[in-house]
Amino acid sequence: MSSSLADQVIWITGASSGIGEAVASEYARYGAKLVLSARRREELERVRAGLVNADEHLVLPLDLTDQDAMAPATETVLRHFGRLDQVVHNGGISQRSLVRDTDMDVDRRIMEVNYFGAVALTKAVLPAFIRQGGGRFVVVTSLVGELPTPKRSAYSASKHALHGFFEALRAEEFDNGVRVTLVLPGFIRTQVSVNALTADGSAQGRMDDLQANGMDPALCARRLVEAVQRGRDQVIIAGREGAGLYLKRWSPALYRRVIRKVKVT
Repeated sequence: MSSSLADQVIWITGASSGIGEAVASEYARYGAKLVLSARRREELERVRAGLVNADEHLVLPLDLTDQDAMAPATETVLRHFGRLDQVVHNGGISQRSLVRDTDMDVDRRIMEVNYFGAVALTKAVLPAFIRQGGGRFVVVTSLVGELPTPKRSAYSASKHALHGFFEALRAEEFDNGVRVTLVLPGFIRTQVSVNALTADGSAQGRMDDLQANGMDPALCARRLVEAVQRGRDQVIIAGREGAGLYLKRWSPALYRRVIRKVKVT
């Protein structure tokens, strides 16, 4: 793999808004050639049109719940660019509902999008990474991958699952040049809480106060790209909420008492 982003082909899921859109803008600024994926082509075209060197980027609509689409999509990318250097697993959906109220269909949908979608795409891409001598998976999880909070049971579970899967993959494929960067954002000012699923599977339809006052996605994207360029295995991108990781590590009993009462929306 080249260390110069200008030489790299980078595939971003969830690229139509939020962190994904900001990451696309940041990578494009460094001269990378991008594959932009999400479900809505019109939104992906809007993002592409606003990027540096817009004509060099490929719009490739993709539904993360369609596992059969992953291998053909990967072949499309490889035919178009001849190689692939990074996959940024950013596509996902959040949750705002109590365990006791949540339909099982909601739990399954969140796992299908957040976890199984990333796993299926990884398995489609991995042989190409191995053939070419390396590649990097950048996995946008969440602080709740380490800090489960109320009303995010399935979301937390999906992020925990990503940590387990990609830590195992990192160990298995290290000698083949495959690298993994786990990205743990805190509250980022995106539409994630507006689109979060409630107990019956409908969208919440409003932004959480903490989300509204969160970090600018552009700053999150800058920190993510910096971490990737430095070859970091994991990076926490958060404000004060990041302190919860240290509280849980050094005083887990206190953390559990605090998380029962803290405002998490």
